[in-house]
Amino acid sequence: MGSHTDAHTSTDPLPTPVTAAGRAGLDALVADPGRAVIALDFDGTLAEIVPDPDQARAHPDAVPALAALAPKVASVAVITGRPAEVAVHHGGFAGVPGLEHLVVLGHYGAERWDAATGTLSAPAPHPGVAAVRAELPALLERAGEDGTRVEEKGRSVAVHTRRATDPQAAFEALRGPLGDLAARHGLIVEPGRMVLELRPPGMDKGVALLDHARGLGAGTVLYAGDDLGDLPAYDAVDTLRAGGTPGLLVCSGSDEVTELKRRADLEVPGPAGVVALLAALARRLV
Repeated sequence: MGSHTDAHTSTDPLPTPVTAAGRAGLDALVADPGRAVIALDFDGTLAEIVPDPDQARAHPDAVPALAALAPKVASVAVITGRPAEVAVHHGGFAGVPGLEHLVVLGHYGAERWDAATGTLSAPAPHPGVAAVRAELPALLERAGEDGTRVEEKGRSVAVHTRRATDPQAAFEALRGPLGDLAARHGLIVEPGRMVLELRPPGMDKGVALLDHARGLGAGTVLYAGDDLGDLPAYDAVDTLRAGGTPGLLVCSGSDEVTELKRRADLEVPGPAGVVALLAALARRLV
């Protein structure tokens, strides 16, 4: 069943990755799903990007697809820059039968929520976040960028420019000042789709994915993302591949970010395409 031909001639065919490494990763996943880790970004991957991030919600078919897929694989991990509890709420992941193998790694892996127990584990916040939070209003007022919005994320702070008169110009104008502010307080700036997040260093989606996959002894890893913050997770899959663990890189396609498209083994049309892929995998795996 694990041959390339079998994986792509089913009555419920899966899309064919454009790279040999991606095809090998998909075939390995189909051949031995019990050792597979399915890792997914949240915003832009499971949920559409919206002007107000508080209004983001998982695609309506995401939870049913995940609940069908999760029992057939070693783990489903949602890896996000959001606080884990926010992603759980916006995703609708709590208390869903079939999602016992789901974990949410929030704040780039600094927090972990386990669906099986409903428990959240997290370290103490970085002191620089409070200092940055206090200085941000004056910095944004000096910058004069109307329409920017500050999102409180507990362990980090994000500045959104999507509602500015010229979102891209505001994004570029704020990169330098926000970078200086972050550096003064021991933080880094993580750029995204019209958002600049000031957060502690040392954790990223790649570190979180490697720790999770290696901790489970994963036989294959699929990662789906849409934004610049997902590039470290792509690097992690490449690291695993170099060590002999097959992997599949999926891009939730958009017109805003092209870096992931160039590296992906498989591009799908946004969250609807990601959810369709997850549902197809759930039907295909035994």
